[in-house]
Amino acid sequence: MGSAGVQIVCVALGVLGLIGGIVCCAIPRWKVSSFTGQNIVTAQETEEGLWMSCVVQSTGQQQCKSYESMLVLPSDLQAARAMTIISCMVTSLAILILFAGADFTTCVENEDIKPKISLVAGIALLVSGLLLIIPVSWSANNVISNFYNPLVAQKMELGTCIFIGWAAGVLLILAGGLLMCFSRAKSGSSGGTAKYYGNSASAPANKNYV
Repeated sequence: MGSAGVQIVCVALGVLGLIGGIVCCAIPRWKVSSFTGQNIVTAQETEEGLWMSCVVQSTGQQQCKSYESMLVLPSDLQAARAMTIISCMVTSLAILILFAGADFTTCVENEDIKPKISLVAGIALLVSGLLLIIPVSWSANNVISNFYNPLVAQKMELGTCIFIGWAAGVLLILAGGLLMCFSRAKSGSSGGTAKYYGNSASAPANKNYV
């Protein structure tokens, strides 16, 4: 079974990954307007996220507008919404499961079950990391493709949430991998109880002597 120190590190990585996922879900910085081309207008900047788009003036004033309907959104944005929310939920559940089966807690008294609980938490963290990296990478690919597409007039660049999502996903995958590597049963625990036989049990077999 993994040591308490490794599990504490995994809890810290999971919390950081959860914070990164929440930031990606809440802050509208997935796409930002690019100031390229002949007509450079730096008076305002456009920012797009999962739930709203914002316009930031050069004076610092910001105006945001929520998307009117989910049905008119592109497929990558719809998938990013669902997968990011699911990732945050799975990460929260994995951290709670890890607390229950960790060595530094006494929620579970059975030492044979704790490695299995930690293994389940590691798999959940690994899945949540993939659920966060996939939509971020999908959106980044679309932004880069549209940036080099001459038919697209409005050029957008990668926002801060893209990089935060990549970092958070890597942290979650790292935490899940560590738990899966160190969540092993102790070599000395067989899961059964030893049976001892006294002289009274072995006496009938030794009565064939004179």
